[in-house]
Amino acid sequence: MTKKTPRGRRLAAALALGGCLAIAAPATSAGAAPADPVPTVFFGDSYTANYGIAPFHQDDTTRFFCFRAKENYPAVATRRLADKGVTLDVRSDVSCGGAVVRHFWEEQETFPGLDLKVPPQQDALKADTQLVVGSMGGNTLGFTRILKQCSDKLRAPENGLLPGTPVDADEPASTCAEFFGSGDGKQWLDDRFEQVGWDLEELLDRTQYFSPDAKRVLVGYPRLVPEDTGKCLTAAPGQTELPLADIPQDALPFLDQIQKRLDDVTRKAATDAGADFVDLYSVTGSNTACDGADRGIGGLLEPSQVKIGEQPLPWYGHPNEKGRDLQAQQVADKVEGILSR
Repeated sequence: MTKKTPRGRRLAAALALGGCLAIAAPATSAGAAPADPVPTVFFGDSYTANYGIAPFHQDDTTRFFCFRAKENYPAVATRRLADKGVTLDVRSDVSCGGAVVRHFWEEQETFPGLDLKVPPQQDALKADTQLVVGSMGGNTLGFTRILKQCSDKLRAPENGLLPGTPVDADEPASTCAEFFGSGDGKQWLDDRFEQVGWDLEELLDRTQYFSPDAKRVLVGYPRLVPEDTGKCLTAAPGQTELPLADIPQDALPFLDQIQKRLDDVTRKAATDAGADFVDLYSVTGSNTACDGADRGIGGLLEPSQVKIGEQPLPWYGHPNEKGRDLQAQQVADKVEGILSR
């Protein structure tokens, strides 16, 4: 893999080519929470959009397949903050299912073949933006490809709507932990984590460039696999499929390690850039996909609230309403603390 050029030169070159250089306003000093509404932008992937929760926004044709819930965690967190006297002026929520980190600065094709392209998410940033919040990185890592490497059911044609292909379709799903633990599989995974780190660094640089006064908040991902993987061998109440489908039990600790590593990479990117980080992984260990009635994550093949026609789409491991509320609470608490500094 070719290492990128130093971030300062790369960012300057990209902005110059785009012809969109801006004059940075002087930064304001830190203080108490502003009395006026805080101009805010939310960005991110399906975990910010809260794919799976209905109803979702359908008023913009180009963003139809973003599946952004009307009651996603940005909307719920904004209300919780308002109840505490902290008012966000949400200028934009540009989160979109399927987004990789580079879609922060590049167009995103939301559905292959339909020519529906969403503008770069950074277009929402303005000189007066004061708060930028969102989650990205899981799709750049290729988490759905990892899941498909470990599951025959997710490789099946009827689950083709789940993006991505197995990393190596010639390797059986039953040996995925061994595949990713050494050789080409391990190298692929290491390269993906390196790319996530680079791209999050770029995202945070660009955020500071376009909105120099903004508080930047990266939000991590909730935990998918519990410490006790035996919980994953029982279907949730009312369900017939296991929460993590046919992924081998010996691969579940490995999937959890991947999530923890992604959490660590995201935290480091935020810390290095002087941004804030919301650690969802550490507070959602009792609300994983395998926690039955307490689950905050919908099972991989559990029907979600989103339908195409009359056919519900699976949750594919995304937060349900309980999980969304956990996201919103942690984000609201973090933002309240930031704006009160």
